[in-house]
Amino acid sequence: MTTAVAAPFRFFSLQVVRARRLGPSLLRVTFAGPDLRAFHSHGRDQSLSLFLPHPGRPEPVVPVELGEGWWQAWRELPDDVRAVMRSYTLRALRRDPDEIDIDFALHGVEPGAGSPAGPASRWAAHAVPGDRVLLLGPAVADNRAIRFRPPEDTDLVLLWGDETAVPAATAILESLPAGTRVRAWLEVPHAGDIQDVSTPADADITWLVRHDGSPMTVDALRAARLPAAERPYVWLAGESGRVKAARRHFVGERGIDRRRIAFVGYWRQGMTEEQLRAAE
Repeated sequence: MTTAVAAPFRFFSLQVVRARRLGPSLLRVTFAGPDLRAFHSHGRDQSLSLFLPHPGRPEPVVPVELGEGWWQAWRELPDDVRAVMRSYTLRALRRDPDEIDIDFALHGVEPGAGSPAGPASRWAAHAVPGDRVLLLGPAVADNRAIRFRPPEDTDLVLLWGDETAVPAATAILESLPAGTRVRAWLEVPHAGDIQDVSTPADADITWLVRHDGSPMTVDALRAARLPAAERPYVWLAGESGRVKAARRHFVGERGIDRRRIAFVGYWRQGMTEEQLRAAE
């Protein structure tokens, strides 16, 4: 069952079609369903809300029949019933057949993980065809859950993201037209997580591998020599503390206009998504 929420977003009832590993800590899950005929997005970093079954339940429990009252009712459901909600970005949308890809960072599941896996990582690691989910996503292609919006006068695109932002960053890179100058830094836990990215843009992509688990963000950015540009545009996404540090670097040390920097914290070290929402 589906219902409108607040245009341009709605719920989509989907099932897993297939899943495949992209690397030690990255997994791609493909979803399909008749509802996807109404799914539309032009954003390469399109944000989505994915609802997964509580462990032990066959499908996610979300009171979508309540329309705009679903949110409060969902929050009031018992802990052992309420669907698990996590935020992701759209990796790809295809037609004929209608399918979407979502890439999962498997925190706590990858080899040598030092912390326990969260519910979404556990679910993704064991996803099989037929598994059911709910997705809150866009029915209108241009919507407020798209962050990457470089001004028309941009003469250099700068991207940084950790493994949670790699899906959006690689989708952005693939979408940029020929002649676009791009400098990108993508930070991942393992060398096996490095991906081949095909882009017509004039892109210089640096993969940063955290061999000892230490974040490398600001040091790597500070050491980089950037091409000359008068109107750069910066996109930053990933762990919120590192995103803030990177933004401070580009504004304070590089002198880039803060109005030309898009930034979003996809997660925060030491906090679950439930704790993040409660703190907002």
